[in-house]
Amino acid sequence: MAISAFDLFSVGIGPSSSHTVGPMRAARTFALRLAEEGLLDSVCRVRAELFGSLGATGHGHGSVKAVVLGLEGHAPETIYPRGTDARLAHVREVGKLRLGGTHDIDFAVDDDVILHRRETLAFHANGMRFSAWTDATEGAEPAYTREFYSVGGGFVLDQDEVGENRIVPDHTPVKYPFTTGAELLERCRESGLPISGVMMANELAWRTEEEVRSGLLHLWDVMQECVDNGCRSEGVLPGGLKVQRRAPRLARQLKREHAGDPLAAVDWVSLYALAVNEENASGGRIVTAPTNGAAGIIPAVLHYYTRFVPGADDDGVVCFLLTAAAIGSLFKENASISGAEVGCQGEVGSACSMAAGALAEVLGGTAKQAENAAEIGIEHNLGLTCDPVGGLVQIPCIERNAVASVKAITAARIALRGTGDQIVSLDTAIKTMRDTGRDMKVKYKETARGGLAVNLIEC
Repeated sequence: MAISAFDLFSVGIGPSSSHTVGPMRAARTFALRLAEEGLLDSVCRVRAELFGSLGATGHGHGSVKAVVLGLEGHAPETIYPRGTDARLAHVREVGKLRLGGTHDIDFAVDDDVILHRRETLAFHANGMRFSAWTDATEGAEPAYTREFYSVGGGFVLDQDEVGENRIVPDHTPVKYPFTTGAELLERCRESGLPISGVMMANELAWRTEEEVRSGLLHLWDVMQECVDNGCRSEGVLPGGLKVQRRAPRLARQLKREHAGDPLAAVDWVSLYALAVNEENASGGRIVTAPTNGAAGIIPAVLHYYTRFVPGADDDGVVCFLLTAAAIGSLFKENASISGAEVGCQGEVGSACSMAAGALAEVLGGTAKQAENAAEIGIEHNLGLTCDPVGGLVQIPCIERNAVASVKAITAARIALRGTGDQIVSLDTAIKTMRDTGRDMKVKYKETARGGLAVNLIEC
């Protein structure tokens, strides 16, 4: 299936790509579909039902708020993050929702957004069902119903885009098609291009080269702004765990310290990741990369490249993001980037792999060395569970991003010291991640019913 870099990287809000960004997009799409069907102006009531992982951790991940805002026509790319809580409070207080941004309907947040904590729709753990009524009579049947699935990274599919338990692929023709790591390396050999060059050529199926370049650099600008915001924002993260923001204090410490510490770069990389994920946990503006729960890894490693690698420039940033996207598409195609489907190995693991391969290329590595770095990145995250305490993207998610960022740099450096040959291929590691996810108990897949999510509370 044809996957663009702009499918894997997109501007959104925290705290979760699958539980916040996805539901907001689904709800907005539902409102748009009502307009397309000529029903929007006559709708008097809507109901949203969230199933599986969305139902289990919807409150902690901001899913209810996302649905309300999406039904009002807001998009995660453009909404002002700091005003979302106030808008939800207003809807809850007055009992009215502005459907599609056009007209007010009666809406009781706690009654009309239903969280099914242990019921799951057939296709995916993150299922949603939206219904709309044009007849206010008690017992009337809905005039329009639609199911959606948030399949990770903000990707949303509706019921027409899935069939026989699989995603209907995008058949957009690209210059160098690949669906596996082996095919990607073969395209590199055939064309003489690095991974980023192959990916750029494929991106031209949708955009001009200048549009690709400017779009990727815009994402980089948002990443930098996110780090800056995270380093300046003090206080306690929302949600009840009373997690104190650490990035501002760490930033002040690092700026005061004298040069000469050989491991100072590690501290800075950790800071960048912490800053992003604290912004994400607070519902701030972030870049999904490839998910929100793992959003700090790509920016942290990219900051490492631009700050600590001599000669780093915008061309390198573009190549980095293209290479990362090519690797990410392999996870999307052959396994999953959804924590609700395969655990955190699909989120932090895939982001670590993407960053490792991308860094290896911009540091001068061959396509084979980049593939090797990506394999190391995921291999040492295999089996990683998703066990958010309190259903919040805070513990262990924030620190996990910092550790994985350093791990990605280590993976790239190991690969660059080698020949690119390895016993375990990236394809094998991705398949193993998929199989491990299938074997993993559901309580370890973003339901907050296992691991730290229960043991921390018990202690």
